[in-house]
Amino acid sequence: MKILLLLLSPLLLFAKVYYAKVEPFETIMMKSSVSALVVDVNLDAEGKMLDGTRIVQLDDALDKVNLEASKKSVKLLQEMLDINQDIATSLSDTVNRQEGYYKRINKLSTASKTQKDNAYSSFTTAKTQYLGTKEKIVNLEKQILDMHYKIAQLEDVITKKSLILNHQYLYKLFVRKGDFVAPGSTLAQVMDASRAKLVLFLEPEELDNIEQKIVYLDGEKTDYKVDKVWKVADEKFISSYRAEIYIDAPQSTFSKLMRVEIK
Repeated sequence: MKILLLLLSPLLLFAKVYYAKVEPFETIMMKSSVSALVVDVNLDAEGKMLDGTRIVQLDDALDKVNLEASKKSVKLLQEMLDINQDIATSLSDTVNRQEGYYKRINKLSTASKTQKDNAYSSFTTAKTQYLGTKEKIVNLEKQILDMHYKIAQLEDVITKKSLILNHQYLYKLFVRKGDFVAPGSTLAQVMDASRAKLVLFLEPEELDNIEQKIVYLDGEKTDYKVDKVWKVADEKFISSYRAEIYIDAPQSTFSKLMRVEIK
């Protein structure tokens, strides 16, 4: 029995060998957030790493016209605001003069009631005009704020209608020119290929001190660690726990199988 244990103990030192596929770090299903007609699709871009490349263009012609008109409206509203602010300044001076005149004449015993009434009427008329102009200024400021918000919305819509990839791998396009898409329609499947990951399903006992263990890839010791471990057993591999190791992106292609040991 002692001889048998001595023969088996070296075997316990060896970690279980796994084979994992080198996968892109993240796979994203890009969906439309607007309703629009597809006017252009870059089919030649499928299967390529892209940087600053447009892959799908949705119809934004009316949005651009609306945006240009909205920007011009802001300029016109601003001009109207400037004019009314000048008017308000002049009316403010008039109100002060009319108020001063009314107060002076109202104290004079020699002034007739008609003169006092006329002075008060001129004062209240000037003040009403001033307050009306101030109200117009507030309304113009509100319209300008609303127009800026509309411009921001249009710019956001226009941006979302032009699907551009940066440092991403285009795996597949799901639309073609002439299609009409609604919010939630899938446009493309994109992968973050800036780095890669290995997915393993580990036994419970292998999770002990997992952060201290060394990762060997194809027999070579590495500085990689197990980056993420699910604390709930996998639905398919019911006695195992999913784990991921994040590694550098491969020089050539993904999907290569690698031998993985964690010990």
